[in-house]
Amino acid sequence: MYIINKATNRIEKIESTTFKQLGFKEREHLQEWIANNPSCLNEDLLIIQKEFDGFNDTSERLDLLALDKQGNLVIIENKLDNTGRDVTWQVLKYSSYCSTLNATQILAIYNQYLQKIGSTDTAEELLEEFLETEDYKEKLNIGNSQRIMMIAGEFRKEVTSTVLWLLNYGLRLQCFKATPFRLSEQLFLNMEQIIPIKEAEEFVISMANKSREEVGTQELMKERHIVRRKFWTAYLKEINKTTSLYQNVSPSKDHWISAGSGISGATFTSVVTGDYIRIELSIHGKTQEENKVIFDALVNQKESIEAAFGNPLEWERLTDKRMSRIKFELQGVSVFNEEDWLKMFAFMGQHVPKFEAAFKKPIQLLSRK
Repeated sequence: MYIINKATNRIEKIESTTFKQLGFKEREHLQEWIANNPSCLNEDLLIIQKEFDGFNDTSERLDLLALDKQGNLVIIENKLDNTGRDVTWQVLKYSSYCSTLNATQILAIYNQYLQKIGSTDTAEELLEEFLETEDYKEKLNIGNSQRIMMIAGEFRKEVTSTVLWLLNYGLRLQCFKATPFRLSEQLFLNMEQIIPIKEAEEFVISMANKSREEVGTQELMKERHIVRRKFWTAYLKEINKTTSLYQNVSPSKDHWISAGSGISGATFTSVVTGDYIRIELSIHGKTQEENKVIFDALVNQKESIEAAFGNPLEWERLTDKRMSRIKFELQGVSVFNEEDWLKMFAFMGQHVPKFEAAFKKPIQLLSRK
């Protein structure tokens, strides 16, 4: 930090110092400064308790407890020149304790604080004013909305790395570096948000949200893989009673299983999703041209194929795509609803053998050409 001398058009460095060198203490000084001017943390906060010790079965004390404008509890932990190694664990414990506080308890905590500092105001009046609503109780400490602020002269590497990691899991943490400066007899204090960097805070939060969504997607996919493998295991056991088509096929984590049709690039495929189950002849050879030739040759026999099958089929040439398919499906069933499985097995057990038989002769004729 520098001071500007307009007369000489020069800057003069203001030397940073430490709280210890200046004789300042954590509770008597740093904590009091923040409690009496919480806007130094870059937002409008309402301090509702100092040295909060209202935790069950523990005598630990939280430095400052505050509320933000959305009604979220803010856990503020102050250290002087160094955070020490355990501050992250400490604030996480405090946050877990505070997560259980309800609106009635928060009111009581705040009223105790107001009495302690000699205020004649009531918690109800001040909360209504601060949160700008008469229904302020509905906004207090909703869900896992607790926030954490840590203030210190220096942050150890194990603390910053842990905080950065926790941000990816949606925890709302901020680190402020508190640096005292001295110029002759005049003292200054700089409070700088270093994690996340203030200018990039919105970006960091959005990236953390994206990471959580991706983790959630991965977990969902893992669950789906487990369900589908379980379904195909049961399905193969049932379908092999009526056809030998999938005799040599193993259960899969995918939404489909396939068996050869007797012609290269065409398979009899069973497909399941959250909306339907179907049997299809999937034509997906090496080239689009070859696939359309096979499809068109089968379309020429559409009437006899559907007569042999006993039902109309859906013929999808998919002109702009490499593959084509012919399918028959049951809508309104889900592989993820085990109550639908028997219905799905019955449908496929009835139609897969007929589907295979209907295409057997046309495919044999094509394979000879």
